[in-house]
Amino acid sequence: MYDEQHGAPAVGPLSGFTVGVTAARRADELGALLQRRGAAVLHAPALRIVPLADDGELLAATKELIAQAPDVVVATTAIGFRGWVEAADGWGCGEELLACLRGVELLARGPKVKGAIRAAGLTEEWSPASESMAEVLDRLLGEGVDGRRIALQLHGEPLPGFVEALRAGGAEVVVVPVYRWMPPEDVVPLDRLLDATVARSLDALTFTSAPAAASLFSRAERRGLLPRLLDALGHDVMAACVGPVTALPLQSRGLDTIQPQRFRLGPLVQLLCVELPSRARSLPLAGRRVEIRGHAVLVDGELRPVPPAGMSLLNALARRPGWVVSRADLLRALPGAGRDEHAVETAMARLRTALGAPNLIQTVVKRGYRLALDPAADTKYADA
Repeated sequence: MYDEQHGAPAVGPLSGFTVGVTAARRADELGALLQRRGAAVLHAPALRIVPLADDGELLAATKELIAQAPDVVVATTAIGFRGWVEAADGWGCGEELLACLRGVELLARGPKVKGAIRAAGLTEEWSPASESMAEVLDRLLGEGVDGRRIALQLHGEPLPGFVEALRAGGAEVVVVPVYRWMPPEDVVPLDRLLDATVARSLDALTFTSAPAAASLFSRAERRGLLPRLLDALGHDVMAACVGPVTALPLQSRGLDTIQPQRFRLGPLVQLLCVELPSRARSLPLAGRRVEIRGHAVLVDGELRPVPPAGMSLLNALARRPGWVVSRADLLRALPGAGRDEHAVETAMARLRTALGAPNLIQTVVKRGYRLALDPAADTKYADA
């Protein structure tokens, strides 16, 4: 973001924060939404999608349904349903599939799926207002599923308990695996994202599918980074999920997540615009209002990018505002600084330059440094 009138970076709700994106599909859309609000974005697809035309498992399921039509078909995603019909058409059995679907009870999870169904010349029998698969399951079980054949169109994401509940009720369930997830062919970007997460270089990590989260954990375990990844996501890097199904792999490992009320990319970004700034530290220093964000600082509302070493020093000072922090303690806060306290002085000089207001940090001769906390705030932060 850039303010052309003043020739300075414009301040958006996510300015100064770095957000990781694990999505394979619609990653560009999510990244653009985040960047328009000021975020720096680090993207690495945590998985790849097997092309439908190459998916023998989908072809086999499609032929099985054409040969023996189900009583009910549940369509869960618009892109998945469209892809299924297009793939069948490419295999030469598109009309047979449509004829099969015209004779069954067709349920659509939400309005986008309804649109895809109608675009194919079909009509859904029912769709839940909540767009919730739980409501779909309640309807099916309420009608009774004993002896019924139910086809479930998936889009790579698991539906925990859904198939099991139908089978427990006596239904025969045919899973239609529209798209399958595989690990990425090039793991270098994913490794880079993992390294940034465990190093706390990210402020938030976004997930738009459960398989992406599972793939990230699998790669971290393979590299011996899983404990550090869980610690980072549990304490410093916010885990943001597009919905409750996506959040399951994280919650199963004891991680808290944030989720929007509407399971869409836009609401997910809007939630980050609220949550990340609310966690930023704001302090009155030398007559100015200073807000410390992930890789930048707002000084009286002006965005001031700060180098990583400078942010390490500033965060160490902000843990006890107004208190003197020794050079030795600050040296330990610097990543890879070694034993030379001169590194602290160099990083401190660069930090003051980046802030554009050297008097925000005071030098205490022979003792160290402290933030120039305004006198009125001394009591409030004395025991921080």
